[in-house]
Amino acid sequence: MAEQPAEHESQAPGLDKVLVVIPTYDERENIGPIVARLHAALPTAEVLVVDDGSPDGTGDLADEMAAEDPRVHVMHRTEKAGLGAAYVAGFTWALDRDYGVVVEMDADGSHAPEELPRLLAALGDDANGADLVLGSRYVPGGRTVNWSRRREWISRTGNLYSQIALGARVKDITGGYRAFRRQVLEKIRLNNVASQGYCFQIDLAWRAIEAGFTVAEVPITFTERVHGESKMSGNIVREALLRVTKWGLRRRGRQLQALLGGRRAH
Repeated sequence: MAEQPAEHESQAPGLDKVLVVIPTYDERENIGPIVARLHAALPTAEVLVVDDGSPDGTGDLADEMAAEDPRVHVMHRTEKAGLGAAYVAGFTWALDRDYGVVVEMDADGSHAPEELPRLLAALGDDANGADLVLGSRYVPGGRTVNWSRRREWISRTGNLYSQIALGARVKDITGGYRAFRRQVLEKIRLNNVASQGYCFQIDLAWRAIEAGFTVAEVPITFTERVHGESKMSGNIVREALLRVTKWGLRRRGRQLQALLGGRRAH
């Protein structure tokens, strides 16, 4: 894996030091507008474009943007290794440079940058606020735009199944618009995350919940992409189903062991 990030001046981590990680693969038409909208909404935010060797020249365009704006950084990866691997690489880059908050955002415009200040506000300060904030389509005020009934059914079903299997009180655990305090990413063992796509989002949120972090949801409007093709596939859905089932069975097993252990103690 080759990377060419712009150098970044070190300072103490805090909420005023925000990095938005945007994975890309063939997003040349989208990356410029989404970064412009982000900086219009939050001028102090920095961006890391993690490009998986896009054949359409997305990485080259990102380099041009970085040369003109010190708030934009680029990581070049040599192969299309999946959304999860791209985010893990971006998170690691962020932690090495002492960012206080790391944000996930899609390149295709489905996540409105104008809503990011609301996610960051829910983080609050160190004493009051969440550790992980999820942009949610399924809490009051959240919605989807231009989605097919099939896509929405898959999403809602996946969220419901995850809630039941994992016992997670989260309405939109599969969503990909979220803000992490750096402490969450430091603790949840990024080095052994193998999940991709749809399942990656469940994996990280579940790790944060199990580690005892506070998770909050704020409503967002999710808009289906205008340019390019969705990266959703049947393989991604199947991976999520298998992994969530395994995690759910493991959780039930621990509960059963604890119950039996408690009975023996009496």
